[in-house]
Amino acid sequence: MDDRNNGYTQGIGSSDIGAFADNLAESLDRQMKIAFEPEERKSLRRFSSTEVAGLLRVSTSNLRNRHKDGSFPEVHTDNRGHRFYTAQEIDELRDVLGRTGKNAESYRPGRRDGDRLQVISVVNFKGGSSKTTATIHLAQRYALRGYRVLVLDLDPQASLTTFFGFRPELEFADGGTIYDALRYEDQVPLSNVIQKTYFHKLDMVPAGLMLSEYETETANALARRVQPIFAERLALALEEVEANYDIVLIDCPPQLGFLTLTALAASTGLLVTVVPGMLDIASMSQFLKLASETVKAVEEAIGRRVTWDFVKFLITRYEPSDGPQTQMAGYLRSILAGQVMTEPMLKSTAISDAGMTQQTVYEVDPSQFIRKTIDRALTSVNGVGDELEQTIQMAWGRR
Repeated sequence: MDDRNNGYTQGIGSSDIGAFADNLAESLDRQMKIAFEPEERKSLRRFSSTEVAGLLRVSTSNLRNRHKDGSFPEVHTDNRGHRFYTAQEIDELRDVLGRTGKNAESYRPGRRDGDRLQVISVVNFKGGSSKTTATIHLAQRYALRGYRVLVLDLDPQASLTTFFGFRPELEFADGGTIYDALRYEDQVPLSNVIQKTYFHKLDMVPAGLMLSEYETETANALARRVQPIFAERLALALEEVEANYDIVLIDCPPQLGFLTLTALAASTGLLVTVVPGMLDIASMSQFLKLASETVKAVEEAIGRRVTWDFVKFLITRYEPSDGPQTQMAGYLRSILAGQVMTEPMLKSTAISDAGMTQQTVYEVDPSQFIRKTIDRALTSVNGVGDELEQTIQMAWGRR
């Protein structure tokens, strides 16, 4: 049969796929520029008095009185007399409270002398479990709470990097990612690839497709007995900058390869995200079993135990009205008891709609959402952040 005229003669080749990628990249670049005009980079909105009072954990009347007596500097006020604060101004108020308020230390919740850097890997064996969503919301929550936060994107798909307004395939095509700080040849200091973000007190290390080379290169390095081995590379890289941060959050790829193992070996805590469904829980069970066996092999290679201050399971994409989900969440809690976080991250249209424009519920203008919807989402992510914050504080020997 002659197929020359049926449209399939040439077939679809690698060059065609490359063209698809180029067209998508150009289109996405245009959309990003439209979304963030007139700024070339993303910027952060101002926060209302109610939001600021919640972040500082003071009453709105206390906040108002502090402005009246002059102990707080004045900030932007709209035509109705409502005050709005930048993230940096919130931090300045925190400084004032730290000098003049009762329980001054509570306003500076970060590391103190003797506290070790908290490095938390957000992990799961499969995609779709809201790893990246959880990572960026936690990072932003902790920055707003006054912690010095560093986020590492360890997934070659670089979703977290894109969330911060970067275009990895364009901006980091020639380097500048976490790969440069982990690779086995021409390795650079981690400080060389840290990016300042539009979010006060929140820095990040981007990822890119080149990061996928780390898997192959690590296998070759192990065969050649290159030192330091993969399990020590990130921990050693973090030593250079650890004095600058309180918390490091790592968005891991959705598989247990060398990248995830590198993160696990450098971590002080693990946050395992899981959707409360039978298949997801079964997948997580497989991940935990494989991780346990693989980490044992890592321990033998590096000659020390790999331990964590805590391992927590975060239920994500949770719908309280969904009977089967509620049943599976209860099942998970009965098996893992206190390891499962009390607060779940709810499935929310506010979170998903914000994500469509590469934003979080902390970044979007609340007035653009139905009040009940945005409040429900904020209550959920704040609750998750606060519960994990308490776990971090306990790891530092507080509370």
